[in-house]
Amino acid sequence: MALTIREIEEAHKRIEAHIFKTPVLRLKDLDDILGCEVYVKAECMQISGSFKYRGAMNKILSLSPNDLRRGIVAASSGNHGKAVAYASKEFGVPAAIVLPYTAAKVKVDRIRSWGAEIIRCDVTERFEVAERLCRERNATLLPPYNDEDIMAGQGTAGIEIMRQCPGLDAVVVPVSGGGLIAGVSTAIKAISPSVRVYGAEPALIPRYSVSLKAGKPVDVGANKTVADALVSSIPGNLCFPYVSAHTDGFFDVDEDYILKGMKLLLLEGKLLCEPSSAIGIGAVLQGLVPISPKDKVCFLISGGSASLEQIRKLEQI
Repeated sequence: MALTIREIEEAHKRIEAHIFKTPVLRLKDLDDILGCEVYVKAECMQISGSFKYRGAMNKILSLSPNDLRRGIVAASSGNHGKAVAYASKEFGVPAAIVLPYTAAKVKVDRIRSWGAEIIRCDVTERFEVAERLCRERNATLLPPYNDEDIMAGQGTAGIEIMRQCPGLDAVVVPVSGGGLIAGVSTAIKAISPSVRVYGAEPALIPRYSVSLKAGKPVDVGANKTVADALVSSIPGNLCFPYVSAHTDGFFDVDEDYILKGMKLLLLEGKLLCEPSSAIGIGAVLQGLVPISPKDKVCFLISGGSASLEQIRKLEQI
């Protein structure tokens, strides 16, 4: 299928009864610090702890009963695995989650607590391992981002942003493989083409800024980052055309600024999120985002799986 606003609206109707309509919060205390009117879409409050539940639920609800009976397999850096594990528990479906050794312990423990089987591997091997498991078990694969049903589910957050916060000038989205920004940017540009959509990714893994310059997906290699949910080394080949068509710029954010963004959200915004979710705030603190004090800007806060260890690191920033 092609990803359009129609598919995203259909996904929203499909999953609406299963997800939490997360709030858009006005964080006035951050205005002077960030130099704009600050709003956040708090997907850190979503069921399973991140926006990933939207895509996972849309995919699962699109599968046949026979597909579900065979079981599902997902490769993940953590949040997609949490979403699939929670949804599979709700539907009584066996699930296996392939996780890199770098996955945050807080996410691994939660996946295990929801009854999913966990398989560990190197971050560069997770998709290959998941595909092999599907072949061996005749199971159904739930990709973390490179799937149009998944992208449509993630795009429902964009529909909600536009309904909850009219008159926006810009939206800033954390980026890894590209499923979230592909869906969100497609939805936002269909509803209001003048709204700017920006992506923020770790400077250590600049897969989209490199790929957009090259005009095709480029593998920039694996690297460890505090943004443990944003570790894909290459854009999804299905995501890339939508991202290329519907975004207005990408920012490569340094590690310290990712943590500074998390600290600002916690201390001044009173919102706890994981480092990956704060990368858009970090991009503004680093002076990368072209905004003005009159701009109304929404930051998509993608997940809330923060550990005590990550919070303690903020004392050093």
